[in-house]
Amino acid sequence: MMGIAYLDGSRLSRGLLAGIRRVVADQEHLNRINVFPVPDGDTGTNLTLTMMAVRTALDGHHDRHAGRTLELVADAALDGARGNSGAIMAQFFHGLGDACSELRQLTPDNFADAVGRGAAYAREALSEPREGTILTVVSDFATELMRHRDDGHDFAALLQQGLTRAQVALAQTTQQLEVLRKAGVVDAGAQGFVDLLQGATELVLHGGPATEDTVGGLRETPVVEAFGAAASAFDHSYRYCTECVVTGDAVERHKLREALADIGGSLVVAGTRRKIRVHAHVDDPDQLFEIARGFGEISSQKADDMRRQTGAAGNRNTTVAVVTDSAGDWPEEAFERLGMHMVPVRVHFGDRSYLDKVSLSPESFYDKLQIDPHHPKTSQPAPGDFRRLYQFLASHHPAVISIHISARVSGTFQAAESSAARLRATDSDTPVIAIDSRSASLGQGLIAMYAAELAQSGLDVDQIVTRLDAAIARTHVFGLMGDMRYAVRGGRVPRSKKLMADLLRLDPVLTAFPDGRISVGGVLLGRSRRVTKFARYVCRRIDTAQRYRLGIGHACNPDGAARLAELLLARLPNVESHFVTELGTALGAHGGPGTLVVGLQEYPPSGHS
Repeated sequence: MMGIAYLDGSRLSRGLLAGIRRVVADQEHLNRINVFPVPDGDTGTNLTLTMMAVRTALDGHHDRHAGRTLELVADAALDGARGNSGAIMAQFFHGLGDACSELRQLTPDNFADAVGRGAAYAREALSEPREGTILTVVSDFATELMRHRDDGHDFAALLQQGLTRAQVALAQTTQQLEVLRKAGVVDAGAQGFVDLLQGATELVLHGGPATEDTVGGLRETPVVEAFGAAASAFDHSYRYCTECVVTGDAVERHKLREALADIGGSLVVAGTRRKIRVHAHVDDPDQLFEIARGFGEISSQKADDMRRQTGAAGNRNTTVAVVTDSAGDWPEEAFERLGMHMVPVRVHFGDRSYLDKVSLSPESFYDKLQIDPHHPKTSQPAPGDFRRLYQFLASHHPAVISIHISARVSGTFQAAESSAARLRATDSDTPVIAIDSRSASLGQGLIAMYAAELAQSGLDVDQIVTRLDAAIARTHVFGLMGDMRYAVRGGRVPRSKKLMADLLRLDPVLTAFPDGRISVGGVLLGRSRRVTKFARYVCRRIDTAQRYRLGIGHACNPDGAARLAELLLARLPNVESHFVTELGTALGAHGGPGTLVVGLQEYPPSGHS
């Protein structure tokens, strides 16, 4: 294939697909060297997800028009962009697309101009561009192409010269940023860009795609200790890696970037006047979403917990990772201590959407519940939310167990299982197992906490799954509604039943049944001394001589929770441990403020210590 005078859409597609294969194969290595701007070990995952979106678009694309092909690539990259490097890469492709939109074929001269514009677009997307990153390597690659554009070279020679310069620039990143020098690594995003170039160039030079045995992803990366030092020394200035897409007729990208400049770091605003992807590191994701909403319609909100990711990346390949969704309730201290990971459920008040327990705290949720005319609706996380987290964790852990709200009441488990199955199909060496807790709220939380404890004790994935089967059957949940009118508003209880309960002064008690149903399991007679009656109700339905872990959740009712804990501890002589925590949306949305929930888990739930 030597002597290539032009690139059309077909040749561009083949070259990009070869480069994408190399990026995907190098995913684990890129994750392992990711120490800047945050040592959260996800650059490989983010670039893979970004490039896979491009690959999907190109798989069914047969247009030989170069400009239209690059515009397709740019749009796909923007839609699929994840993380800082993914957003930068998408903006680079937008520069290429804008420069070549009318060109059916690209000459070396056209290509050099387009890469130069792509480099400028990528740098312009950042509020605080830094040298020693992917920006430097992209710029040096563009400069080298411009320098040789008039030498009469064909594409093979031009790409080889550009790749050589990019490789030199990549090696120099180690000395340009102090964090990279201390870790002894190159910039992960820059390495991903060079992987893309190298895959495409090898196709041109050798007439075939890059094969896995030529890709750096199979190499051992001796940077684990350096990565751990970088992670432990990192100043967690911001907690959440936050993203959203803003669409409108004429979104003012520069004004949006100015509006977001002071609320966080690592800000990237990429895209066009019709669609923009925003990436930033912030402490309050909802603040970013609120500002972005002022510029257009927002979608694809996500907020990854970088504190959790940094911990996972710094302790790779040691324990099974445990994931759950925000329908579960647990004490924050245990969540941190056990290194658990959470996928947030979406909460909708009318046309406003929030990430449960991330951009919407339990306290804010109950405030809105009482004053918003729209009753909240919840929706399961998108499969992409699971896929992104699973893919990241699979590169740092020997296996992943994902525990979710009962499949009888939500589609969350099915979405998790679908994403796990897709990952298992592409990476059989990393088991990803989705589990139906057949519970919710504190029951789900107790099951997930138990799984995380088993993981920390060193059990493998099969041993944990076996013990969880027993734990699920021995975990109980009871909920006393604060006010039935919220269940009526949400359509869970007919108004006639509320009127009857009020007339007879009855309080229904929600129960998680063994088959996963969550429904009314009984009633309390009379409205006086509700907490005392609830404690008695719970104790009559369990073996009080059994050893238990006890969790109590409350919706804006700390006094009631404290009194309930006191009563239950007096009646249950063998409580191994107990906690009190704020109640989330799973049951709180139907019971409203004042709701109390009890979770009990027989301990040890499988008969093993």
